Amino acid sequence: MLGCVIHGQGDLRVEELPVPVPGPGQALVAVRYGGVCGSDLHYWRHGGVGDFRLREPMLLGHEVVGTVVAYGDGATGPVAGTAVAVHPATPCGVCPECADGRRNVCRDTRYLGSAARFPHVQGGFAAQVAVPADQLRPLPAGLELRRAALAEPLSVALHAVRRAGEVAGRHVLVTGAGPIGCLVVAAAKAAGAGRVTVTDLLPTALEYARTAGADSVVRADDPEDAGWPSEVDVAIEASGVAAGLDACLRLVRRGGVVVQLGMLPPGRSPFAGNLVVSREIELRGAFRFDTEFDAALELLAAEASFDGLVSAVVPVREAEAAFALAADRSSACKVLLDFGGPDSTVPSV
Repeated sequence: MLGCVIHGQGDLRVEELPVPVPGPGQALVAVRYGGVCGSDLHYWRHGGVGDFRLREPMLLGHEVVGTVVAYGDGATGPVAGTAVAVHPATPCGVCPECADGRRNVCRDTRYLGSAARFPHVQGGFAAQVAVPADQLRPLPAGLELRRAALAEPLSVALHAVRRAGEVAGRHVLVTGAGPIGCLVVAAAKAAGAGRVTVTDLLPTALEYARTAGADSVVRADDPEDAGWPSEVDVAIEASGVAAGLDACLRLVRRGGVVVQLGMLPPGRSPFAGNLVVSREIELRGAFRFDTEFDAALELLAAEASFDGLVSAVVPVREAEAAFALAADRSSACKVLLDFGGPDSTVPSV
């Protein structure tokens, strides 16, 4: 079978790999679609993401959907042929964070396609993958595989919005209109936000934000843009650059909430800490997700507009071209790899 393996910075290979055999407690899934994530792009372009560096070849991918093939000893779940999404996290269940109900920051978690630990946790960008059976989620009625491939990044967005607290009726600023930023827009609107303003440098990205439901968009490099708000109630930083965090801190109201969702570059970043003090701003981090995965599937099943955020579906043999397209934010939002197998009802772009 084919799989996408990263060997180092700029060294992405589509390789022939052995079909895995599901072990005890595992399920074998025939992957149909895999979404190219920003972290996948970081491994490809930089050899790591944040403080997590590649130390060995790694199968990429954690945004995967497909159909159940078989189970290993002692494992049960949806019957073979069922369309499923794969929750990518396996928390340890015993650390203080897990005991406190914050499994998304488990100190010993395993996450598909992550170099956070060594040996690395191999990912899901392969025609078939073996995963813990309890990580399978059957798709809700009417949700096709193609749209369901957005479940993982939408879960990240839902978690960030929940970290912001109550947003109903409030003005929310989102800095960064990449795939995650656009899904934050959708998540905020679903939570009842009264108004969502999005900033980005690229016109195409801002148009995707409008597709996601943004009420207004602003060119981040144009201080004279009439769309700049004078003040917002909540700000969610989704660009992963220090300038985005700075904008959030300067525009959120006194006593407001800023959520840092974008992964900043490794090392130190400039930080307007005095504003946190003088305005009593609450600065909160948001990392991955937990139970939001199930909520994401339900939201995707209920709303067809998410289809507009999928820019292209590319055959796995052309993975490097898919990564190059996904990295070109002037052209694309979410790019999916197509691994073949049982199809959804929507044709590839």
